[in-house]
Amino acid sequence: MTETLPDRLATDPRSPFHNAELLSRGIGIRFNGAEKTNVEEYCVSEGWVRVAVGKTLDRKGNPMTIRLKGVVEPYLKAE
Repeated sequence: MTETLPDRLATDPRSPFHNAELLSRGIGIRFNGAEKTNVEEYCVSEGWVRVAVGKTLDRKGNPMTIRLKGVVEPYLKAE
């Protein structure tokens, strides 16, 4: 059973690109061939990921992020 993943997905529930059902199933991200576990948001068509920077938080309590450009490959994790 193959399922196509969305072009853009975010972990923040306030984002219009958030999909809780899909995130609960488990999404993995390969970025430039390396497995990333701290991805907050990704966009395949534009070729970027937004990753958390350490444990720092902004003034609203959200993780500080940085946007990296490269090849993004999302996949469903095996159960």
